[in-house]
Amino acid sequence: MSETGVPARNLALLGNPTRFLALAGTLVPLLAGATVIVGVVGLFLAFTAPEDYQQGITVRIMYIHVPFAWLSMFCYTLMAVSALGTLVWRHPLADVALKAAAPIGAVFTALALVTGSVWGKPMWGTWWVWDARLTSVFVLFLMYLGLIALTRAFDDPSRSARAAAVMTLVGFINIPIIKFSVEWWNTLHQPASVLRMGGPTIDPSMLWPLLVMAAAMTLLFLTLHVAAMRTEVLRRRVSVLQRMAARQAEHAAGRAAR
Repeated sequence: MSETGVPARNLALLGNPTRFLALAGTLVPLLAGATVIVGVVGLFLAFTAPEDYQQGITVRIMYIHVPFAWLSMFCYTLMAVSALGTLVWRHPLADVALKAAAPIGAVFTALALVTGSVWGKPMWGTWWVWDARLTSVFVLFLMYLGLIALTRAFDDPSRSARAAAVMTLVGFINIPIIKFSVEWWNTLHQPASVLRMGGPTIDPSMLWPLLVMAAAMTLLFLTLHVAAMRTEVLRRRVSVLQRMAARQAEHAAGRAAR
């Protein structure tokens, strides 16, 4: 077999729900343990990092706000890839991944908005302004809520999957808007200081705690996502068994009536 055929075969095997359930049962405890370890290290580094010469101690909000903001966009990007998996590649778990990620993304986006407001009050003198970055992130939050509602709006899972996939791909245009809004428009947010072409401008004493906290939050997201996917697969199996039992009961009742 060619080397290019091996990843495709492994992906197909992973698409088997039974194999995925077995893998998820192993991954979730490992991811949860890694989340705790990296999170403890990240919090220690965040609380021992130096204060900012302008923002003082309030700069410590950055160590949770920025990872929440990054992951709110990462989660939607993952959902967009899952949407392609549903519409193009017909992967059996693509719709499961999209549906499981939406509530997690909504929570991370809400936390990004809340922590941003808490950070913005002492820095900007206001809890909220309708600038491009804040407005586009708020739109992202509303999109998550809409997708959550849409994935539960149809009794037919295939119709729900297609509708959610199309809406996800259409809404993906908002992700580059969020990313580049501080460069395209005049906003209160500073330009990117970590993920930029010329390299990070933030001091290493603050950069490393931020990166470790971002890794911890990413591990937390992966833990929650794999666990939610596992729950969704099991829920669908129970739903199928319930429908089969209901049909069998109807047939039995029909035979008894004759």
